[in-house]
Amino acid sequence: MIAVIVGLCGFGAVIAVVNSGDDKKTDTTASSVAAAPAPDTAGASVAPPAAKPSPGLPGLNTPVRDGKFEFVVTGVQVGVGEVGDNPYLQRKAQGAYTIVSMTVKNTSNKPQGFSPSDQYLFDGQNRKFENDSMAAINLQADTSMYANINPGNTVTAQVVFDLPADAVPSHVMLHDSMFSGGAKVTLQ
Repeated sequence: MIAVIVGLCGFGAVIAVVNSGDDKKTDTTASSVAAAPAPDTAGASVAPPAAKPSPGLPGLNTPVRDGKFEFVVTGVQVGVGEVGDNPYLQRKAQGAYTIVSMTVKNTSNKPQGFSPSDQYLFDGQNRKFENDSMAAINLQADTSMYANINPGNTVTAQVVFDLPADAVPSHVMLHDSMFSGGAKVTLQ
């Protein structure tokens, strides 16, 4: 069973490489680095305030493009302790889940695979977080691991990130494949 899963993952990566080869036009934005925590009067560290969004940086409900995909982040849910009703699949966060809801449209003339594992969230301290696909299975099984999107079609996805409980989500970098430049969307 494990060999089948590993084989499918490898096959998915090969398909992503093949599909991403002819459309390299991407929207990219450099990310900002948050200042280190400042010590308070008692000597303990206090987290810096959340980074303010840059003027003109796309946010919620604003279409952005990367390669063959047009993404629209439609919502953000923070501070979720656990997801799922099925006791065998239910997942509890190490810290707290942040769930980023989005639509993904294939703007090309060929099928393209969407992988939540190619999407990243950054917090106010500019720490990078990967998705938790096992938690996402509880929310939307059909797009939690991979979704093939035909030309002109749109899927909805909920990408789940496990952040420290006190982390403040800053932005996401959305990618049409693991090799694309990505499009930055503020979550603030």
